[in-house]
Amino acid sequence: MDLYDVMRTTFAARDFTGEPVPDDVLLRILDNARFAPSGGNRQGAHITVVRDRAVREELKELSMYAGRRYAAQSKAGEGPWNPLYPPGPSAEEIATTRVPSMLTEPMVTCDVLLVVSVDLERVAAIDQELERVSVAPGASIYPLVWNILLGARNEGFGGTLTTMATAREPEIQKLLGIPATHAVAALLPLGKPVKQLTRLRRRPVEDFVTLERYDGAPFTG
Repeated sequence: MDLYDVMRTTFAARDFTGEPVPDDVLLRILDNARFAPSGGNRQGAHITVVRDRAVREELKELSMYAGRRYAAQSKAGEGPWNPLYPPGPSAEEIATTRVPSMLTEPMVTCDVLLVVSVDLERVAAIDQELERVSVAPGASIYPLVWNILLGARNEGFGGTLTTMATAREPEIQKLLGIPATHAVAALLPLGKPVKQLTRLRRRPVEDFVTLERYDGAPFTG
């Protein structure tokens, strides 16, 4: 596929046909995705390929905690899990909120689940001293994650980037034998999408790109 076509049609696939992702195809996806950049080219990523359904069921259950808060805040009109404000719904309300299946079920219905972690000894958290959640280390792992999803699309498969289970990182580390020095960055359910979307809805460039300053004129090219 043309690169721009892949970029414009890679969507969050959550419904799968059950068709397997062959090992040779998965290897080809990962073999190309590994050329993603990382800080200092330190390449601190690790990918755990999980096909065992029982393990994926456990990872689904570990996602429920974050899923409940996500759903409760969404229902309350809040930005779910935003790092600036505490949740409006009470702990009791969150605990009794039903988790939409789309948030967790793909981890079980997919053919293969990739658990992506990154060695914190090999990332540069340049923003760690700021009084906010650190985001800079993501530059050393999420390009790889996105390359995997682009590669899956190119091969006729698909998936989605989910972080629901990461709120239960210690349990994931124990379940999969991931070292304590690794942060769990993403879980990627992969499979053959039931339907391939070709028209995605995204904000136009002029809505979020400005000239010279944040409050500058919209960039229209």
